[in-house]
Amino acid sequence: MSLDEVLALPATVNVVTAARALGIGHNKAYDLIKAGQFPVRTLTMGSTIRIPTAALWKALGIASLRQGPVRAAG
Repeated sequence: MSLDEVLALPATVNVVTAARALGIGHNKAYDLIKAGQFPVRTLTMGSTIRIPTAALWKALGIASLRQGPVRAAG
């Protein structure tokens, strides 16, 4: 995945997309999740597993690229 593709991801992604961003196969990603060793926090909703994109960016070391200037509320 390119940097632009990773930065354009929605708030959460599925395991296949997260694995692609991390450069691993989806089977390996599911194995790591089952072993509690996936490098990113996961959200389990029933049988669905989602990955918070902000946590994925942090794991990839690109979280700070999405932070723009701080704007005052109001």
